[in-house]
Amino acid sequence: MKRVAVTGLGFITSIGNDKAQVADSLINAKTGVGLFHEFEGADIPVKLAGTVKGFSFPSSDFEDWILPQPYRLTREQKRPMAPNSVYAYCAMQQAIGDAALDPAMVSDPMTGLMTASGGSMWMAYENLHTMLTRGVAKCPPMGVVNGIPGSLYINLVSCFKILGASLGVSSACASSAHAVGLAADLIRLGRQNTVFVVGAEDCSKMTLLPFAGPRTLSVQTDPRLSPCAFDVKRDGFVGTGGAAVLVLEEMEHALARKVPIYAEVAGWGQSSDGYNVVAPHPKGEGLDRAMKAAMQDAGIKPEDVDYINAHATSTQPGDAAEIAAIKAAFPGKRPFVSSTKSLTGHGLSLAGAMEAAFCCLSIRNKFMPVSANITELDPMCDGVPVITAPIQDVPRTVMSNSSGFGGTNVALVFKPVPETAT
Repeated sequence: MKRVAVTGLGFITSIGNDKAQVADSLINAKTGVGLFHEFEGADIPVKLAGTVKGFSFPSSDFEDWILPQPYRLTREQKRPMAPNSVYAYCAMQQAIGDAALDPAMVSDPMTGLMTASGGSMWMAYENLHTMLTRGVAKCPPMGVVNGIPGSLYINLVSCFKILGASLGVSSACASSAHAVGLAADLIRLGRQNTVFVVGAEDCSKMTLLPFAGPRTLSVQTDPRLSPCAFDVKRDGFVGTGGAAVLVLEEMEHALARKVPIYAEVAGWGQSSDGYNVVAPHPKGEGLDRAMKAAMQDAGIKPEDVDYINAHATSTQPGDAAEIAAIKAAFPGKRPFVSSTKSLTGHGLSLAGAMEAAFCCLSIRNKFMPVSANITELDPMCDGVPVITAPIQDVPRTVMSNSSGFGGTNVALVFKPVPETAT
């Protein structure tokens, strides 16, 4: 089958709004987590979020929205959007420039788009509340578009005139990792030359606070203490929003264009736990199978993997299940492991694409990010080299894990492309 290169990246995240800021934050362990103004009030037990800087959405009226320089959206472009689409539009512009794609390559039948988002619960609520309290005639004309999960690909296809395959993926917090794998398969099978992969979520009370119901959110108030994946004191995840975009391109197509290549998508695996609606399998059996499938697909052995960007959200059962899975999938020499969610917060459907892009940065910039806020490593991690301080080792083959409600699991494998090839 054809090979798949990553030729462009774009970021709107809590730790930076471009690849330089993001790389600096990862290398120097700069957190994007802080007190979130939408969580003010004694009736809200959760206080922290990975906040997105430079954007303002003071109301659901798109006329009030403020974007940072140099981004601009026309009135007609904003009307059907929610914040997640705005973030994604800006990150797409970055990725297109980063990959040196001209307009004809973006809008080409062999260029597709895979997206992942939970939709905008805020915009859906505002539209439904208007309908129920003021009548159907008062509903915004684009209200049926801007709140649904499919809003992301609907808007991006229109804005960027995408002519190839387009799809919105919905598999909870594994959604955009699935999108990376599905996009890679489209290219490997020769059905597309280039595919944009986009993960994006609102950063709003409506999107994040519902996770307080199942007690999965941290109630800490100090971003130096939480989130803290793999630490004995972990008490849940901290949510975030934003967008991440990867440009996946057929290898020979990318080499012919003589563009820099971040990494090769060497393989991927997926599985289901078949266990519980919310809780992961205690022994991580599903994720173990996904990682083994990814390594088999990539044609590598466990000892070839140098680094794992863990799903690790900082919940007690989730982190324990992943450590068990890593021990099972890597019985001999184990790769270094860290959770970048301890710096960014958990991006929900955004997480898989964001962390896959982080893996590409780690290969390009030759670093492995730390797992932040660890003061006492959980004894369950014995035998697994969790990165708690900067190390000198440079990653070659890296893996990115994602899991979601319902027990869905994805593992992605990335490898460097020799400089002589580019």
